[in-house]
Amino acid sequence: MMPQLSNETDIKLPLSFICFSVIAFITSQVILLFNGHMMLEGNFRTPALLSSAHLFILGWALMVAMGAMYQLVPVVFLTPIWSEKFGFLQFWVTAIGFGGFAITLSFSPIASIFTGTLAVAGILLFVLQMFMTMKKQAKKNVLTLFVGSALICLFITISLGVLMIINMGMGIENFDHFAVLKSHILLGVTGWFTFLIFGFSYKMVPMFSLAHGFSMRLAKWVFIVYGAGLATLVSSFVLDVLYLFQVGMSILFLGFTLFTYHMLSIIKVRLKKILDKPFVFSLLAIGFGLLLHFLGMILSFFPAYYEYFSYLIFLYIYLWIASSILGYLYKIIPFLWWTHRYSKEIGKSNVPTLKQLIDEKMAIPIFSSFAVGSVGVILSIEMAQLFIFTISQSLVVGASSFFSLTVLKVLFK
Repeated sequence: MMPQLSNETDIKLPLSFICFSVIAFITSQVILLFNGHMMLEGNFRTPALLSSAHLFILGWALMVAMGAMYQLVPVVFLTPIWSEKFGFLQFWVTAIGFGGFAITLSFSPIASIFTGTLAVAGILLFVLQMFMTMKKQAKKNVLTLFVGSALICLFITISLGVLMIINMGMGIENFDHFAVLKSHILLGVTGWFTFLIFGFSYKMVPMFSLAHGFSMRLAKWVFIVYGAGLATLVSSFVLDVLYLFQVGMSILFLGFTLFTYHMLSIIKVRLKKILDKPFVFSLLAIGFGLLLHFLGMILSFFPAYYEYFSYLIFLYIYLWIASSILGYLYKIIPFLWWTHRYSKEIGKSNVPTLKQLIDEKMAIPIFSSFAVGSVGVILSIEMAQLFIFTISQSLVVGASSFFSLTVLKVLFK
């Protein structure tokens, strides 16, 4: 169990981010459900699909990551949040920015410039908050390396996004839009999210499996190799050199393989023989991530089929990133609420256990439906079958809704 520390964050701060993200999560998937015909036609840049994508990536995944970091960074790095008041300010700026940006994309490109600026400001405030917090850490470790690098990737991602907007509005001489766009996607999806999940997995996996006595030496190599893969891929985009892209994808796969092996070695020395179902799903997400990195490496050697990278990116976001977040949240939210609501009542009155706060039996149908639906969406697009898309996306919507209801019910116990 996670230790109690005096530098614990006010629970209202992380829960504000998480509650907002839940609304964005369901909304993004419902929008996608009713715009399946556009997905099948390949019209991905329509206002509705752009709104759905930004609600999912920014409104859900990024807001969840922010909320989780407000709670976990003080515990992992043994230092209080730099400023909780600043954190609440950052929440409102980010929430209004993300929500407004997703809405204005649908009807007013001009208004989206203002809401987008607010969204960028919210992210930059978050990056500042985290760097100021981590700066106070007494003893740096490999987790600092992963989380710090993730924040740098997030900052670069936002900077590249702003650069593309400036280029579209004013025009920048010798600006390679596609190289910047590919770098923006790579560092945002694979740099920020994957480095962040790597870092916190080194805390979560031992904690939820009760693993002790494992070595952390391999973690540094995971960081070096995966970071080298990211750097090589960015170089391939800038220089437009095919073999560098292939080398970069291969190095990225090697880095993820090392991470997977390290996680397995930690699980092997666990004391908890029967793992909780939501946590098992987070571990399965690692398997999905490894498979998708392997497929990406193989596909890189067949330029004629590069259009399939869009499928891999979609599945990477849903089966690796989103699945990891869902699995961890299913464990983290009950813990946060139990700590806030009942930790001081131990010995004074009967308090519920963590398992009594959330129905773990729901985890299997929720996570299975999410995974099957995500794969079904890609198959429906490839087969151009709206019926299959509707069924598959309905599974995703159902899983998203039941997940959200299940975790939010915890707050009323």
